[in-house]
Amino acid sequence: MINKKSKLPIYQQIQNEIKKDIDNARWSVHEAIPAERQLAELFNVSRMTVRQAIQALVDDGVLYRRIGSGTYVSEEKVTENMDAVTSFTNLMLKQGKTPSSHIVSFSMKPVTRQEAKALELDENDDVLRIERIRYGDSTPILFETAAIPMNIASKLTRDELTNSLFQTVSDKFHLTIGDAQQTMEAVAVSEKIAPLLEVPLGTPVMRLRQTTALSDGTLFEYVDSQYVGSRFKFSTRIHGG
Repeated sequence: MINKKSKLPIYQQIQNEIKKDIDNARWSVHEAIPAERQLAELFNVSRMTVRQAIQALVDDGVLYRRIGSGTYVSEEKVTENMDAVTSFTNLMLKQGKTPSSHIVSFSMKPVTRQEAKALELDENDDVLRIERIRYGDSTPILFETAAIPMNIASKLTRDELTNSLFQTVSDKFHLTIGDAQQTMEAVAVSEKIAPLLEVPLGTPVMRLRQTTALSDGTLFEYVDSQYVGSRFKFSTRIHGG
């Protein structure tokens, strides 16, 4: 419980106690925690101190608020290790979630300037462009737009292209996935994508652009993805020089 003689600030002690209760399954995911007044009585502190602890947990993504309803336990974020290239399907399976997708559009289109640059294509070339929502346990995790050069896309069926593309390419061309180039930036979700990800307009999302090559150096996919920040996090290891 709370030790008022400790050098650790009281609100941080309350944070730790709430986290401990969540880890011990006192409250399940999407279940409301007690109101500020109840927590203030439980810890024998002011509501201001409790509010500070809860806000810190909301900022960390441990809790989330519903206006006029209360404060709830968040789902554990999906974590992607950026040290290696991996497919969304394998990422979900490794974290005990069921992966699924919903195709928004699937068609051959003229290459955009960004796609042409990333895939080293001529500006008159076409690509197969696939827009889809990717889910983990039926929760929307990201919206992605994938562009695949026609010299690769033409050799694959729709099912092969829309399931685990990395595995399909590896099996069909007998090549492993090689290097990938990634750039990330924080943006506000657009009017088009917000309802697809089931988040309010303007919600912060992480935009990831990735160009992936096969082990022989062939550039085979350019993806522009938007990840819901409250449901996903990236992890990487930085080595000393």
